[in-house]
Amino acid sequence: MTEWVYPLGTASEGCWDISLGTSDSATEVNGWVHTGLKVATLAAGAAVDLPATEEERIVVPLGGAFTVTVQGNEFQLAGRRDVFSGPTDVLYSGTGRAITISSADGGRVAIATAPAKVQYPTRLITAAETPVELRGAGNCSRQVHNFGTPAALEADRFIVCEVITPAGNWSSYPPHKHDEDKDGETSLEEIYYFETRVAEVPGAPANDADPVGYQRVYASDERPIDVSAEVRTGDVILVPYGWHGPAMAAPGYDLYYLNVMAGPGRVRDWLISDDPHHGWIRQTWESQDIDPRLPFTTPAQAPIVGQTVHGTV
Repeated sequence: MTEWVYPLGTASEGCWDISLGTSDSATEVNGWVHTGLKVATLAAGAAVDLPATEEERIVVPLGGAFTVTVQGNEFQLAGRRDVFSGPTDVLYSGTGRAITISSADGGRVAIATAPAKVQYPTRLITAAETPVELRGAGNCSRQVHNFGTPAALEADRFIVCEVITPAGNWSSYPPHKHDEDKDGETSLEEIYYFETRVAEVPGAPANDADPVGYQRVYASDERPIDVSAEVRTGDVILVPYGWHGPAMAAPGYDLYYLNVMAGPGRVRDWLISDDPHHGWIRQTWESQDIDPRLPFTTPAQAPIVGQTVHGTV
């Protein structure tokens, strides 16, 4: 483990499987101030509480259904079987509001956070309302659920989305960065929370497999960072700065990640710069088809935005 890589179990705290960067996290990461993540596994009938603080939050069911109570108002999140089953209902709580998350049948839930000052309304975003985007082409095809991006959600600071990458494909590619506030780029910390599974293909084992993916982060200037990490379900990688990508789904194993981004800039926007050695790869997608395995299961009503050749996540 480095200060940027947290395998499953290394960032646990109390009832939380993961507690990093939030207002009450015991694990301190040097210089990490703009984003946070909590993940909990709830038994049937169990609940977790988060106190009111100057932190906006979005509740993301990873598996199972949940009830979220905000200021006495209950919101039902229908949830999903697992993260590879298409988008889910999510709830944005705004800032300065205590929340309680419970589950009648049990499940796993993530809470993305960011310190925030401006109050926005609590909002339920259903799976059917979630924009589903297919990005890239060929073996760089991936599926993005844009429930917490500026176009889909009014919020103060953070940008949140999730990505599914079919087995053998690359995402977060070409390598890119967002570590400066300048024309065409915004400065954003980024959290990657990963899950992996054996792909649904003939001959796949029912057990005894080790679903794995890989993530790369490297320096874009004089600030040192060098991450080449295997990732599995429950692992987290923090990207404070630098080029990052690809996130690689190994052959035979599908890869999921939840992205949480926020930064100190005046505008809430995701603007990036490509590594100039690899940016040319985007042009090759224009002559390729989207991977036919996409989209992964989505609700019938969920809008498919279509192929986005120049997106990066």
